[in-house]
Formats: sequence, structure tokens, C-alpha cells
Amino acid sequence: MDKPRSVHWETALRILKYIKTSPGKGLLFKRHGHVKIEAYFDADYAGSKDDRKSTSGYCTYVGENLVNWRSKKQTTVARSSAEAEYRAMAHTTSEILWLKNLLKELGLMYDDPVPMHCDNQAAIHIASNPVFHERTKHIEVGCHFIREAILSQKICTPFTPSSEQRAYRIKAV
Repeated sequence: MDKPRSVHWETALRILKYIKTSPGKGLLFKRHGHVKIEAYFDADYAGSKDDRKSTSGYCTYVGENLVNWRSKKQTTVARSSAEAEYRAMAHTTSEILWLKNLLKELGLMYDDPVPMHCDNQAAIHIASNPVFHERTKHIEVGCHFIREAILSQKICTPFTPSSEQRAYRIKAV
């Protein structure tokens, strides 16, 4: 930080007091030979009976350890299940890129593409197809964002059947 202020100092002291008073608390991570990052995401289509907005959910694993999850109602009404899944894919991509940057700052380089498991073939096709159509125009910004991450091999989008989808229950929380 370039010019810390008193609010920064107070926050740092608060964190140190918390650490001092809770030495027995923490997270236990299982150690594995190779650090592998995986993400699962899912969305329901028009799940809200009030406004027909979809709910997205994702979870991120480092090894076998769940490190990040979220469930959130989408801000706009999706016109198809593929669009709802694609919006969830864009949010998950953003989180994966953040996690990779965090690991990089901690000195843990992770150059492998992170598999983002998807159970919607249409969303996977939109992500890998460089041609835009009239039906995908309204999600074009998300398309470019995800496609850029795929082309730079930061993520990949393997198909995962719904029965193996770990994020299925996250969106219900």
C-alpha cells in the first residue's frame, strides 16, 4: 500500500487481535502430492417463481479441499438454460482467475488449465465456438471473457453429467 491511513492500521490491529485470541481455530487441508484446482458450476433455469430469474452456484476445490463456493440469484432473466449456465460459467471463470492470481502471489505457480465442470452441452459449445449468432449477442461480453480464458489455457470446460455435478446442491443454499 502506497499511503496507509489510520483505518488501515485499525484493520491490521483487529486482524492481529483476532489471530491472537483464536490460536486453535483454522482450516485443515489434506496434503496431496500435486495441487489440482477444479471448479464446478451449475444454474437452474427460471428457478424463482416470483420473477423467473435463475440461480447460479459454483464451488472450487484445491486438491480435495473445498476452498470457495457461492450461490446467487442472477440479476437478469435468462432466455434459455444455456444462457443461465453461461452466466454461471462467466462468474466461475472470474473466480478461477482470481484464485490463480492469489496462488501466484503466494508463490505457488499453477499453469495448468483449470477444469470448470459443466453439465450443459450448449453452454460448452458457446464457449468453444468463435462464431457469434443473433441468439448469443446479449451475452457477448461474457463470451469474449470466457473464450479469452480458454484460448490462453487458463481454464477448460469438460462436460460433466448432472449426476456428478458437485455444484448442484450449492445453488440450493
